[in-house]
This record gives sequence, structure tokens and C-alpha cells, in this order.
Amino acid sequence: MTQQDFSSIRSMADVTPELMTKFSEGTFTDLIGLKFTELTADRVAAEWVVTPQQFQPAGIVNGGVYCTVIETLASVAATAWLDGKGTVVGVNNNTDFLRAVREGKLRAEATPIHRGRSQQLWVVVITDERDRTVARGQVRLQNLANPT
Repeated sequence: MTQQDFSSIRSMADVTPELMTKFSEGTFTDLIGLKFTELTADRVAAEWVVTPQQFQPAGIVNGGVYCTVIETLASVAATAWLDGKGTVVGVNNNTDFLRAVREGKLRAEATPIHRGRSQQLWVVVITDERDRTVARGQVRLQNLANPT
């Protein structure tokens, strides 16, 4: 799927988690193995398996991986909520790293805190297989209207 294929989608309601995962092929989120599992205007969820390629030198998942997942889920969720009325760009990503991870499957879930005319604020929580919070982030996004 190309950028042009994605831009031809009229409504984010037509985008399934599988289609979003396919659209991400060849991107950094594909490189880390991120797979979308839920995609609605109110919640976006995804998961991935930890691999050594995601590690920093101490042998734990690099914080940049968490920041990427958090920014990605918040952006997809914010775009789904706008539903074709425009696009979004991240203006702030604040991520807290709470637990070191060396292996297993991680899950992330984005939910809204605020969705307004000009900006949105989403929280994303990443958990491990035992439902322990590994990282938590907030992303503020600017809503950009489609050109007329």
C-alpha cells in the first residue's frame, strides 16, 4: 500500500487494524514489528514482540521505541477522530519510562483526554504480558484543516 492508496481513503471508519498495519509496511513501526489490534475514533491499540534490535546498550528496550509507539498510536487515534476533516501533527510527546523490559510481548492503548477544535491530547499506556505498566505517555496534537 502506498501513501497515495492511504490518502484515497474517504473515512477512517473504513480503516481496519489490519489495513493500518499494512499501510505501515516499510516504516519504523514496521521495523519494530508493531501490529494494530484495534482502531476506532475513541481507542487505538497495538502490540509488538520485544527483540534485541530494540535494545539500548544495557540490554533493555530503548526509550525511543516507546516514544515512537506512543506518538504513532496517538496520531492514528487523533486522525481517526477527525475522520477526514483534516490531518494532525504532534506538537508535544511526554513519555515516562516505568519498567525495564528485556523480552515478551508489549501492548499499547491510546485513549483521549481532550479533543477540541484546534488540538487534541491523548494518553497512551504500554503494558507487558502481566498487565504491568511499562511506559506511559501523553501526546498533544494540532488539528490541521484540509485545504479548501
